[in-house]
Amino acid sequence: MTLNPKVLFPVIMKVPHSERQLRGKKQVQTLSRLARQAARISTEKSGLKISEFSKNEDGGPIPTNSIYWSISHKSRYVGGVVSTEPVGIDIERVRPVKNRVMEKIASEGEWALAGGKAVETFFRFWTAKEAVLKATGAGFTGLSNCHIVEIDDDEHLIAKYAEKRFIIHQTWCAKDYIAAVTQTERLVRWIFV
Repeated sequence: MTLNPKVLFPVIMKVPHSERQLRGKKQVQTLSRLARQAARISTEKSGLKISEFSKNEDGGPIPTNSIYWSISHKSRYVGGVVSTEPVGIDIERVRPVKNRVMEKIASEGEWALAGGKAVETFFRFWTAKEAVLKATGAGFTGLSNCHIVEIDDDEHLIAKYAEKRFIIHQTWCAKDYIAAVTQTERLVRWIFV
């Protein structure tokens, strides 16, 4: 397969029913393994080669041969993506959220961009910010410095972190799961497995 640097291939995999029943450490290990499998599929689609998906002592992904990677997992879906530049992916299940949590995730200015508070918007913001924080390696400590500055449409928004703009592409995995991936002027082709 030839390298296609102008296309990003985030992969979303449905977790098999038999694996959804697991709990605790076994569940985390299984979901992490499945998310890495999704990242391997992204590697194949991208024409990139990565031998292992190593993490640093803080649990952050370590690039291999200048190939960056990111994974995310929830009980029903996992995701993985690889890129020749820093990248982040996040998946969340849309569920009720308390107003005080909404206020911690986004400012009044951010909510105004969306026309007011709504649970779907909360998860659009949350997944976008989480993808950016993964791409930058900032983790949750950077949350207060990550802001949504523009909502282009139902699938794209712009976030800003440390004076850098990030394009976020989003898709729905099901009516109650949303995924987000960072991109830089690339075409995004979501792969659903």
